Amino acid sequence: MTKKILKVNALESEAIYIFREVIAQFERPVLLFSGGKDSITLVRLAQKAFYPAKIPFPLLHIDTGHNFPETIAFRDKLVQELGLELIIRNVQDNIDNGKVKEEQGRYSSRNMLQTETLLDAIEEFDFDACIGGARRDEEKARAKERIFSVRDDFGQWDEKNQRPELFDMLNGRIELGQNVRVFPISNWTELDVWSYIEKEQIKIPSIYFAHKRKTFIRDGFIWSANDDVVYRDEYEEVIERTVRFRTVGDMSCTAAVISDAATIDKVVEEIRDASISERGARIDDSRSEAAMEKRKQQGYF
Repeated sequence: MTKKILKVNALESEAIYIFREVIAQFERPVLLFSGGKDSITLVRLAQKAFYPAKIPFPLLHIDTGHNFPETIAFRDKLVQELGLELIIRNVQDNIDNGKVKEEQGRYSSRNMLQTETLLDAIEEFDFDACIGGARRDEEKARAKERIFSVRDDFGQWDEKNQRPELFDMLNGRIELGQNVRVFPISNWTELDVWSYIEKEQIKIPSIYFAHKRKTFIRDGFIWSANDDVVYRDEYEEVIERTVRFRTVGDMSCTAAVISDAATIDKVVEEIRDASISERGARIDDSRSEAAMEKRKQQGYF
């Protein structure tokens, strides 16, 4: 138990140090907020980093319009309770003005369309540092990422041109037009995040816990039966199952898992025994071996 506590404290201290370095080195940072457990954890860490002052930067949510309702409700409640500034930019606006084209068919998703809206928001507000909740254990492309990850003036990431980060020295120097993506919990694992949520008693959206939901199965994955967002063939039978979500993305690309873990301690126990990563339930990552890496090269966070 002592080793576990010491490990969590070390990770927390590193994240707080990174937040403070962001404020020291950048002029217009923003925290990318999805309403998921990782971005909620970032908010708690930012609170600790700058206490007793308020969090000194806004939150930015790129809203695809296909989010889980529970996540949006939680987002709005959290922002109101903490008195935070929230900027929302909608993918639907870029669809309406013809800047991006919505996918069609049984595997369609708006997840890929977030990139253009994010880059527009960065340019609109002239953000020079975007703080995100990505972790190296999630996916192999993210394992290559530095804590301070420089993007060019097109928002693109070059995995072959990464800066060294020796002895926790973080280099925030950027050229005109560049910006940096910052990952304070890069060295955390899914289990670390949940252990921290348990220790800090952080509130999270209810969909992370076991609940009854109308679902159907496709390709071995369990999908939420929301016909307004999730494509479903007529032969795909809707059944009420007890499920939870390990990760929160769009309803159209995020699958559920069968679970009876209705409390944080049960979730921690379940994750400890899991044989696949949480992003195994994100179908957009499975489109190709390099799906995430290609999105990052295009400007995805």
